[in-house]
Amino acid sequence: MTRTRQARLDTAASGTLGKAAHENFPVAPFFLPRAWRDDLMAVYGFARLVDDIGDGDLAPGGADAAYLGLDPVQSDDRLAMLDALESDLHRVFATTGETPHHPLMQALRPTARRRALTPEPFIGLIEANRQDQKVRRYGTYGELLAYCELSANPVGRLVLQLTGTTSPERLRRSDAVCTALQIVEHLQDVAEDLGRDRIYLPAEDMARFHVGETDLAAPTANASVRSLVAYEAERARDLLNEGTPLVGSVHGRLRLLLAGFVGGGRAALTAIAAAGFDVLPGPPGPTKPSLLREVGVVLRKARREG
Repeated sequence: MTRTRQARLDTAASGTLGKAAHENFPVAPFFLPRAWRDDLMAVYGFARLVDDIGDGDLAPGGADAAYLGLDPVQSDDRLAMLDALESDLHRVFATTGETPHHPLMQALRPTARRRALTPEPFIGLIEANRQDQKVRRYGTYGELLAYCELSANPVGRLVLQLTGTTSPERLRRSDAVCTALQIVEHLQDVAEDLGRDRIYLPAEDMARFHVGETDLAAPTANASVRSLVAYEAERARDLLNEGTPLVGSVHGRLRLLLAGFVGGGRAALTAIAAAGFDVLPGPPGPTKPSLLREVGVVLRKARREG
């Protein structure tokens, strides 16, 4: 990679990749082999970029739009940006023609080739963000699960592909973990999502617990909202428990990585419970000691079952 190209990558990607430190789980921890860390960060860069486009959280100035071949003023046209990103994604996997335009996509290309990745999981993430522009409410838990199939499950599938550990059983367990992590994130971000006119709490559950949208807009949660959040948190915990055997099915440093994902979700759920299920003042986040403790619990369970 030339110095000029590296400088472009550093400038365009630093803000996006820097968000990895604020996730509930470690994205590319130090104990992994350098090649794995690089590949995981390349995939994370794509996932974070597509989410930033969908959420309107891109850096000001329109640089991302320009890289994708759009006028910088189109940076706020989320559907146009997602379409342009999908076009650039096809360049990542093309064997002839133009190379990818966006620096983060340029970084993804060698990873995709080295690990024989396929475009489908990446397209799923783009489609989830398209759905976010059109669907603002979810009527049933089943509808929410279908959304998670696009928005979350591809990430776990990509991790398995990157590490060469894909199998039907692992995919099933991975999907359970990723859906759980997505639901946990939705619970943490109820107030933030409402500010974007999005609600990921199923309408049927809101009705069951007598929660209206005005309740979600309050500074603090009333008893009904807390009960609803506790109910959804228990669902997420059940999914995490269903997926936890994935950790024991692998070995070495990959086991540590997957334990970090599951432990991160467990720690976030602990933080939500510690807040009395009042997520409205702001996202309850796990502490580092809590995260380490939960990772230890997951690893001990994996050793017993392995």
